Amino acid sequence: MDSQRFSSSLDSVTEHLHNHNLQSDTDAVPRLKLEDLKWDHSFVTALPADPRTDSLPREVLHACYTKLSPSVEVDDPQLVAWSEPVADLLDLDHKEFERPDFPLIFSGASPPVGALPYAQCYGGHQFGMWAGQLGDGRAITLGEILNSKSERWELQLKGAGKTPYSRFADGLAVLRSSIREFLCSEAMHHLGIPTTRALCLVTTGKLVTRDMFYDGNAKEEPGAIVCRVAQSFLRFGSYQIHASRGNEDLGIVRSLADYAIRHHFPHIENMNKSESLSFSTGDEDHSVVDLTSNKYAAWAVEVAERTASSIAKWQGVGFTHGVLNTDNMSILGLTIDYGPFGFLDAFDPHFTPNTTDLPGRRYCFANQPDMGLWNLVQFTKTLSAAQLINEKEANYALERYGTKFMDDYQAIMTKKLGLPKYNKQLISKLLSNLAVDKVDYTNFFRTLSNVKADTSIPDDELLVPLKSVLLDMGKERKEAWTSWLKTYIHEVSTSDICDDERKRSMNLVNPKYILRNYLCQTAIDGAEIGDFGEVRRLLKLMEHPFEEQAGMEKYARLPPAWAYRPGVCMLSCSS
Repeated sequence: MDSQRFSSSLDSVTEHLHNHNLQSDTDAVPRLKLEDLKWDHSFVTALPADPRTDSLPREVLHACYTKLSPSVEVDDPQLVAWSEPVADLLDLDHKEFERPDFPLIFSGASPPVGALPYAQCYGGHQFGMWAGQLGDGRAITLGEILNSKSERWELQLKGAGKTPYSRFADGLAVLRSSIREFLCSEAMHHLGIPTTRALCLVTTGKLVTRDMFYDGNAKEEPGAIVCRVAQSFLRFGSYQIHASRGNEDLGIVRSLADYAIRHHFPHIENMNKSESLSFSTGDEDHSVVDLTSNKYAAWAVEVAERTASSIAKWQGVGFTHGVLNTDNMSILGLTIDYGPFGFLDAFDPHFTPNTTDLPGRRYCFANQPDMGLWNLVQFTKTLSAAQLINEKEANYALERYGTKFMDDYQAIMTKKLGLPKYNKQLISKLLSNLAVDKVDYTNFFRTLSNVKADTSIPDDELLVPLKSVLLDMGKERKEAWTSWLKTYIHEVSTSDICDDERKRSMNLVNPKYILRNYLCQTAIDGAEIGDFGEVRRLLKLMEHPFEEQAGMEKYARLPPAWAYRPGVCMLSCSS
């Protein structure tokens, strides 16, 4: 056998063994049918229940949830889209998506065997005002799944019908908002941002009446249901509602805190004095906060830091949530409840995707870090009211939020620019330039990686690598950008990293593809006439947002003119 044939034969054997090992690794985790999922209903067994099980709208007192089954009506429900990576979290066999009864099960018409459905009770501040009881008005949790790694995953159907928390609403969801939630849940995960996930999207076959702009022009739309998946759907408001009801319910705040720590922050439960987590408060009396002596204080600090880290990631990728009420704030720091969200196109710090938010822009892009802090203040007040933490511990948690946000944000922006170290003045000037010229946020950072760290490039050639993103500028603005680029090139030229390596590292943090609102709308338009191909294409595209994907370049283009009309770039909370 000659050497070439021997080498080829060896490569073939090596590839076979590699594939065999990959197959063995995959097969090591049993792939389950729906009937074999391991249900574990810790929430309903550990916490007080509503004695009633009907869906009549009412105040639910002294309880964390109401047991009830989905009531949504269906007519030949259809599976629109599904996430195989989320199925893997549950050890669910991908072939289960092909089951004829899968749409019935995940529409809520025939809940899975082993489920114990309930709707959660919570309250919240909406646009800065206490709104009282809110709760799962159209979401019904099926229960929790324990996978082969002993990870806990809660499954929830959004749009499954009325609950006691529905108030005057019908408890249903429409296809357009369900597509947006399904796609964005998965897109955010693949961008590396903590988020709830989505297993599947099912149409109900029924029509739902909605007034999208609250202007009296209601119309019928296709109904749909998303199966959302998260370690927990507990929110700041889950604690607030019980603290708001006076001393008799403060014990529930403690029980809920104990539950969260035991199941979702077990490392805090297992802390001991030897870890010596003591920190100076910086006050004049030189007092100290010892997190090992109060698990609730340690928990509040971790909730604060997780929240800060998530919001820093939002700012880095240009994501605007749109409805940062306290009932939409996860205690796990997850991005939760996708309503009128939006990614920045033309950079505008005051961008809000929510028509309801327009008068004051409380929840605009630039305000999100402050809103995270405001919401945490409400959360720590709740823990203080239940005497779980004292004032110094509450203040320390809030201080940690600020520190963690700035640390993470500075690190993110430094990586986005490929800088050797953080440069506040350079980044501030960049954001100012982006805002003045309304430059596309995502495309700018992706294109910036093409700039060479060569200080000898003539001024009149500096902008050439950025010509696709710096459009229609006069002499004055070109000079402003040239000045900034000269400073930037000088900064990156001080690094030992070569241009190719810097480009590679920048492209690992600056996505090529984001879920722009107009892309969602294109998928929705197709789906509403029965064509789900674009929904599925977008899902696959968003699973690899940092990669150059052949034939997909059009999805990275600037939005067309129609993308800026109401109902596309801005939406209401109606769904």
